Amino acid sequence: MTDVDHPYANLDTQPYGPPSGSLADLLERVLDKGIVIAGDIKIDLLDIELLTIRLRLFIASVDTAKKAGIDWWETDPALSSRAARDALAEENARLRARLDVLEAAGEETTGAAR
Repeated sequence: MTDVDHPYANLDTQPYGPPSGSLADLLERVLDKGIVIAGDIKIDLLDIELLTIRLRLFIASVDTAKKAGIDWWETDPALSSRAARDALAEENARLRARLDVLEAAGEETTGAAR
């Protein structure tokens, strides 16, 4: 038997298994397509449900998430400075409106007392 006839002679050149790639390629593919991991944890005691935890994890790039309709980080004041400014401006407007109502009520009571 020659080296060419040996059954393991061309083992490195034959395409077995998944194509090899770097971790960066795999990460790029996952972020480009997105991946969802879901699971439920339920704790029962004597057929009485004590606790249920539902876990949903969506791993994707920002662009992929936006295509899926997910953009909560843009409106969360803890994660977005623009959202924080908007939330602060909204709270300021609500407080000013309440102050106007209280001042008007105060003027009515002091005007009626005279």
